[in-house]
Amino acid sequence: MNIEEFVNWFRHSSPYIHAHRGKTFVLMLGGEAIDDGHLASIVQDVAILNSLGVRLVLVHGARPQIDQRAREAGIEIRLHHDQRVTDAAALHCVIEAVGRVRTEIEAQLSMGLANTPMHGARIRVCGGNFITARPLGVLDGVDMGHTGELRRVDREAIGRQLDLNNIVLISNLGYSPTGEVFNLSVEEVATGVAIALKADKLILFGSQDGIRDSSGELRSELLAETARRLVHLYQARVEDPTVPWSEAACLLQAAADACEKGIPRCHLVSHAQDGALLIELFTRDGTGTMISKESYEQVRPATIEDVGGLLELIAPLEEKGVLVRRSRELLEAEIERFSVVVRDGAIIGCAALYPFPDERMGELACVVISNEYRGGERGDLLLGEIETQAKAQGLETLFVLTTRTAHWFVERGFRAAPLEALPGRKKELYNFQRNSKVFVKAL
Repeated sequence: MNIEEFVNWFRHSSPYIHAHRGKTFVLMLGGEAIDDGHLASIVQDVAILNSLGVRLVLVHGARPQIDQRAREAGIEIRLHHDQRVTDAAALHCVIEAVGRVRTEIEAQLSMGLANTPMHGARIRVCGGNFITARPLGVLDGVDMGHTGELRRVDREAIGRQLDLNNIVLISNLGYSPTGEVFNLSVEEVATGVAIALKADKLILFGSQDGIRDSSGELRSELLAETARRLVHLYQARVEDPTVPWSEAACLLQAAADACEKGIPRCHLVSHAQDGALLIELFTRDGTGTMISKESYEQVRPATIEDVGGLLELIAPLEEKGVLVRRSRELLEAEIERFSVVVRDGAIIGCAALYPFPDERMGELACVVISNEYRGGERGDLLLGEIETQAKAQGLETLFVLTTRTAHWFVERGFRAAPLEALPGRKKELYNFQRNSKVFVKAL
């Protein structure tokens, strides 16, 4: 990366640095993330987040480590309804495996990260009996033993540690008031902790970089209700209750549950991709799949605070002569005419409606989508928004003047029209040097 690229990257990431400071993130690391050899790089990224003022809770699991310990001890691995049956012998393996994983994570966080940008940073990690659990009991005649379910999260105690800038490390073990130990699902613990803390994000590490559609394209964003539907498509289990769900199904289930109970955004990222956590959090498009209750990309009316973003968006097209130049003063005066597409706080598209009520016509103007986000349906969303506004104002026809994108409008129901079709005032202002073509559409 050269100096110019670095400066541009830093400038683009700075809004996210500001936005994340003081926020609470819950990170879920399954046992698979511990075993794949990338734990050190994940820990380095966690340390960077900690230094930037992010309040962090790490919830770790130990499924593969428990399986390995059980095989070494000659203990049968039994599953029922996607959960481990934890008898007394299995519980001993669970406690040993969880303890080893926890120790490895703490050791990594205590290294000082030599030869890294975080060299010399002192990271304080704390844990405790933050999770109260109860037995799952008997399911369909099968005694689940020491397999439990989440009962309560001690959010006050966790919050006090976060206030001290400590990283809170929580395992998939829960404890009862009678002193029993229970084996819990790491997804359930991570989701429960995030909900109890009212966390700003739940970040789930998996082996894949997110969720892909049927053509193999990464879905950078999913709504919670869509994630819920996809759970059944990713299930490995059909009728056999002894076969576990796929990883994707587990992560989607956890994210959908969290979003529906108040977590604004959940992220699915790969523990095998170096820097995936930082890319997801500090770039506009990320590298994984974000799941949210409502879309973080929306069409809304423009406000005076959007003028700077609009000027930046339309400037390249003004330079090329595609758009007529608009000054900041003109934009400020006409800002109520504009609608914008906003993605994670950044303006990536705009369009304006100028009504001519006497002729019951409206002009669709300044239709722009950022180069980085063309090819989707954002132009259609803007057009739909403008058409809705025009109908609400009693307009019957929409017209547009264009020099370059006639085909786009024709594909959406506009037809070529003579100059005489324009409202009288618009005809008087027509720029014959630009020689724009006229297209109209009945509403």
